[in-house]
Amino acid sequence: MGEQEMKLGILFSGGKDSMYACYLAKKEGYDICCLITIISKNKESWMFHIPSIERVREQANVMHLPLIIIKTKGQKEEELKDLEKAIRKAVEKFEIEGIVTGAVESVYQTTRIQKICNKLKIECFNPLWQKDQLELLEDLINDSFEVIVTGIFSEGFNEKWLGRKIDKRFIQDILKLNEKYKMNIAGEGGEFETFVLNCSLFKRKLKIAGFRDNGNGNSWIREIEIK
Repeated sequence: MGEQEMKLGILFSGGKDSMYACYLAKKEGYDICCLITIISKNKESWMFHIPSIERVREQANVMHLPLIIIKTKGQKEEELKDLEKAIRKAVEKFEIEGIVTGAVESVYQTTRIQKICNKLKIECFNPLWQKDQLELLEDLINDSFEVIVTGIFSEGFNEKWLGRKIDKRFIQDILKLNEKYKMNIAGEGGEFETFVLNCSLFKRKLKIAGFRDNGNGNSWIREIEIK
């Protein structure tokens, strides 16, 4: 089997990074066999995306890909055992030979995922690793990704950022916040979370049927409903 035909699973949160990593892997000719999602009960999870995570089911449907979901209590390090269980299930069920992550800067995440892959004797691909943050946002726009903000967790933000699309105006505004507060413009420090409503991987665009906002000050989460 040639490298370009390697069967891969995607560690998938439904946010911009995991979706764009999936897009790049498919563009390179890899065989994307499944999505792997961890749903954490811990809102302060060290490893996993939280806002609107249940909506990955709708994304998997419009991507026509099987979805493996494992729930975790989200305790530090313990949640890695649940991640290993999910990846092992993908290996057994779909015979994947590697996984793709959307990691850009988190050494904590990448080292732990790599350790699991080594144990299971599969490859680990991080196509966004060390990518320029501004370039990443611009690529999302240029490749017609429709991405919205579903969570904010940093000084300088307020609830008006919830639901905003990542577009040229978003980039202008977040660069201004970066100047003032030194936040990561792509949210790599956990400053914000996102959800992808449309991209070339989808058979149809997802539409928001409703939402509920919770939070105060500069920490807010938007739970969305999809139709």
